[in-house]
Amino acid sequence: MTNDAALPVVARGGGFLIADRLPADIFTPEDYTDEQKMLAQTARDFMRRDVLPKTGEILKLNYPVIRDLMSKAGEIGLLAIEVPEAYGGLALGKVTGALASEISAQEGSWAVTFMGHTGIGTMPITYFGTEQQKEKYLPKFASGEWISSYSLSEASSASDAMNAKARAVLSPDGKSWILNGEKMWLTNGGFADVYITFAKVDGEHFTAFIIDKGSPGVSLGPEERKLGIKGSSTCALILQDAVIPKENLL
Repeated sequence: MTNDAALPVVARGGGFLIADRLPADIFTPEDYTDEQKMLAQTARDFMRRDVLPKTGEILKLNYPVIRDLMSKAGEIGLLAIEVPEAYGGLALGKVTGALASEISAQEGSWAVTFMGHTGIGTMPITYFGTEQQKEKYLPKFASGEWISSYSLSEASSASDAMNAKARAVLSPDGKSWILNGEKMWLTNGGFADVYITFAKVDGEHFTAFIIDKGSPGVSLGPEERKLGIKGSSTCALILQDAVIPKENLL
């Protein structure tokens, strides 16, 4: 039987700020496994060899270069760290994922692109997707064949999610969702294949949809010209009677 007294105490919320902890409860880099150290070295080598030499092209928002780098990251497993093995992932967990993300931050724009895909772009399907959705999207996200993005904020509500105005209604034949609204600051939007997009069903029930690039009624605004992280794509997502298959409700 497991001796629960020997297990580390899990902090909830911000409790770690005020609770007393034993040294054994505190995770440090010395606790990394050999597998985590090997993956970290892979990430460092990738940054040194492939990403950093392309910083100029990244800052120019050269979409083909950025997509090529994401494809290479997929080939060496960096996009698959937190994806379950059943869907082409490595299932190495949050600590390993955080370690790779930290290393990606050597170049700020690349870090936003990388984490926008592996985090908020992939995890909604990993955690909440149906079996069909996971089988369709996660293997391609893990390999870098498809790039994901995340669409929550709106001009009138920023990230005050529950005040979003984007609306979804079921089509008369019951086969599709019809979405209307405009989402702002879509990370990876300019070159993404998939948009994880939040809206209110019938203006009331808040949820998310998996929107494929090229879906009817879906278009993008121009790139936002930002003061920083200029090599991270940031666009508006425009939904004008957008037709989204019923099974793409997340």
